[in-house]
Amino acid sequence: MKNRRLSLPLTEASQAGKISLSKERGELLHVCHKTDRRRFLKLSAQAAAALALQHDAFAQVKTTANKYEPFALGLLIKPFPDPEKKIALVRQLGIPTCFLSLDDYIGKFTPALVTTMRDALDKHQIVATTVEVVRPLPLKWNFVEGPSTIGVVPRAYRAARIDALKQVSDFGKQLGIDQVQTHCGFIPENPKDGLYEETVQAIRELTLHCAGNGQSFLMETGQETPTTMLRVIRDVNHPALGVGLDTANLILYGKANPVDAVKILGPYARAMHAKDGMWPTDPLELGKEVVIGKGEVDFAKVFSGLRAAGYKGAVSIERETSGPQQVEDVREEKIYLERILAQRKSA
Repeated sequence: MKNRRLSLPLTEASQAGKISLSKERGELLHVCHKTDRRRFLKLSAQAAAALALQHDAFAQVKTTANKYEPFALGLLIKPFPDPEKKIALVRQLGIPTCFLSLDDYIGKFTPALVTTMRDALDKHQIVATTVEVVRPLPLKWNFVEGPSTIGVVPRAYRAARIDALKQVSDFGKQLGIDQVQTHCGFIPENPKDGLYEETVQAIRELTLHCAGNGQSFLMETGQETPTTMLRVIRDVNHPALGVGLDTANLILYGKANPVDAVKILGPYARAMHAKDGMWPTDPLELGKEVVIGKGEVDFAKVFSGLRAAGYKGAVSIERETSGPQQVEDVREEKIYLERILAQRKSA
């Protein structure tokens, strides 16, 4: 019926009514437009102010938080269930810094844990440079199931991972730790892939949260090419977003030679996992991690590239074994790295 009425010829009265109604609508739309514009400008100003505060918080901490020399050795540790024992080991090994892997504490970052961790770090005079979580599970470290389970790329696990990372960021802030790191996952190479933009949004959300806590958010190298990681950094466009350079992961995932990766990502590198490995020869499985000095990483060239890029972070040893053998491996790796670092320093 409405369509039939609209098809009838308009009388002069109805024409006049239409003109009057159009005028009223135009005035109303003009008022609404002005109101919406004022609201938009107000919200934009509020967002800009919030972003400025995050930038200020980030800048303030970054100029005061470093309590260690650039290229100071560190050790990746998993403090659970005994932070005191694990941090004491770092001191016994003669290593001044540590990188805290805290997956076992997700959902349990209590005030008591803050006190326990701070007391242990202070007692043994160890600087914790970075906090990290990669869980919740599942996590499949291979080429078949990895893309659908690792990082913030998979939709099914994204929200839970973001929540865990915000938890560890807040925990790290209480300890004065200014870097948060994780594997973001198999970020699509194609920037037009829908998952790419979703992942960028997730990384932006995490970067802003960390920036609000005066921290950097670091993407650990591995599942993505250096070029893709650089693209994400530029798309997020925030100074708090950086790179955690894992020298072995680049090889284990077959993504890049770490020496070449430093040419691309060096200016954004703020943390480093010193780790060695072999290229993958099975197309379904990652390459093999090995003791530093036994694999494909040219640490002398990596350090040289990082120095040229102005790197200020630590060199955190990561050995993916456990028990007494891990301790012996770390001792050997420490000597190896100290020798190379001394040579580069004197060169």
